[in-house]
Amino acid sequence: MKALVIGGGIGGLTTALCLLEAGIEVELFEKSAALTEVGAGIQLSPNGVKVLAKLGLQNEIDAIAFPPVSLDMRMGKSGRKIFSIPIKERAPAQYGAPYYHVHRADLMNVLERALRTRNPSAVKLGKEFVSYEEHDKGITITCADGTQAHGDVLVGADGIHSRVCSQLHGNTPARFTGNVAWRFVVPATPQLKSLVPPSATIWVGPKRHAVTYYLRRGELINFVGVVERGEWQKESWTEAGDTADLQADFQGWATPITALTTQVLQCFRWALFDRNPLPTWSKDRVTLLGDAAHAMLPFLAQGAVMGIEDAWVLSRCLMASQDVPTALQSYETARKPRTSRVQAGARRQMGLYHQVGTLKQLSVYGPMWLASSFAPAFVNARQDWLYAFDVTADTAPNAAASSASRSR
Repeated sequence: MKALVIGGGIGGLTTALCLLEAGIEVELFEKSAALTEVGAGIQLSPNGVKVLAKLGLQNEIDAIAFPPVSLDMRMGKSGRKIFSIPIKERAPAQYGAPYYHVHRADLMNVLERALRTRNPSAVKLGKEFVSYEEHDKGITITCADGTQAHGDVLVGADGIHSRVCSQLHGNTPARFTGNVAWRFVVPATPQLKSLVPPSATIWVGPKRHAVTYYLRRGELINFVGVVERGEWQKESWTEAGDTADLQADFQGWATPITALTTQVLQCFRWALFDRNPLPTWSKDRVTLLGDAAHAMLPFLAQGAVMGIEDAWVLSRCLMASQDVPTALQSYETARKPRTSRVQAGARRQMGLYHQVGTLKQLSVYGPMWLASSFAPAFVNARQDWLYAFDVTADTAPNAAASSASRSR
């Protein structure tokens, strides 16, 4: 069996590695001339790290990552701690894998290096996917330069603006959430290290919140700030922002936040759009994966991790059945309940962080503080459904049924 994977991001590269590990031939097509990633961080929770460990990559990732001490929530202006969930020691013991912060570019380098080592000819750069055509002997794709390739299955891992999805479903509408996200990465100077806690910290406030965490073994600090605003609606990771606007959005916030926003030299912002779950991901020999299948808001830090989970389950389903349409339906059955739940959960979190007014904040964050103080085990277990999940524990023939039942 031969798979054609469209898209050279985290999801596409992980998919290619999982398919190779399952004994399936792979060609990956990326429109860019090089596999590069924007300068930003991501959180790799244990459920995603388990897949990367099965691919033999955990030691390499451990060398480039930062393991946060805890997962915290604080008030944005006062800095007062609402709750703190220990994670550095707890994650390996309870969830079977560490919790990591990684720079996207660093993770991409690890994945690309592994793929080129295991199959030097698998990566096809400068190949912009245009269309696909199914026929009796499989599926054929055509690229913008006229290149064609033939395979048995097509995987669209080409992101939120997926061309594979467009051919499968037509243009799918997106809704502007009314939220705009800032992001930047700065060196972790001694001054900033004395201010910014070594945790994944959410700083909440009226109509906005910020997230801070360290990257590259503590050499960098990643900042994401989300602000309710109606006039900016560009859905682009690389749209430059004005640092003066950034500073104005977080003026009067706790010292760690103002210190970060006043030291940044370059920042980016993008509008956050929401999409409903697709009716189907798969048809005949074509399927979708990652953001192409289930684009989600970033408020559970699971976007990349869901694509990593997808990759493993897809490879197991294809390994279990030589009938491609059957395998793809098994994959969709296994994954869709879980990713839909994560999509919905991320959407709910958006409003939680932006409470306006002292009374509203007390009514929402007060019970969280009380629970953290007097029932920490309850608070600590809130994310068990995400982090304890292990797609690699399933044998290939049972991947669909087991994964689906544990997602409900």
